[in-house]
Amino acid sequence: MSEALSQKPGVVFDLDGVLIDSHDQHERSWFRLADEIGKQLTPEQFKVSFGMRNEMCIPDVFGWTTRENHETIRELGDRKEELYRELLAEDQLEPLPGVLALVENLFQAGIPISLGSSTTRKNIEVCFRITGLNRYFGQNYTGAEDVSRGKPAPDVFLEAARKINRVPANCVVIEDAHVGIEAGSAAGMKVIAVTTTHPRESFADSATSKIVDSLEEVDAGLVSEILRG
Repeated sequence: MSEALSQKPGVVFDLDGVLIDSHDQHERSWFRLADEIGKQLTPEQFKVSFGMRNEMCIPDVFGWTTRENHETIRELGDRKEELYRELLAEDQLEPLPGVLALVENLFQAGIPISLGSSTTRKNIEVCFRITGLNRYFGQNYTGAEDVSRGKPAPDVFLEAARKINRVPANCVVIEDAHVGIEAGSAAGMKVIAVTTTHPRESFADSATSKIVDSLEEVDAGLVSEILRG
């Protein structure tokens, strides 16, 4: 990594709750899976699990199996993601308000963007294709299978920054989930929290540089201001 590039800013986005809102599709797919396999699932369990990898939420939050039962976790996770993608295709998602204007603004300002998500690469690709965001991100996306540890570990954001050749300290993460904010902070990045999933007051004690209600409040100027401290 060159010294010149290391001094330039970059932006790393989370996917769900930031670029798109597929909360409903995630919830419906989990509950459909629970019905299929005859397991219990509560709305509170789903809320706690949001933003986690399947390898964490299936055994630790839902209690459907043990951590050691890797094959069952994989099978359940694969089926859930299949149901999720079916719902995405049926519902034809659009980007959240402000997303297209922001990514275009960052492009015009010469600030590269990347994605770091807890979901699979296949899910990311479907979301990008449906919304048209693939033209802005290209191959600059990192999914669950690209790293060994999920959020709140920083791995997915560190890899996302590497893909745009930026050092973490010169990146701003945009996140809606508490585990994602922890991950961005652990990566040494500045964090913008967007209140699409959790209320503003829930971020009061978190490691955020800015809290916004919509990406309509974010532009290249704000990113540069946050990085300048």
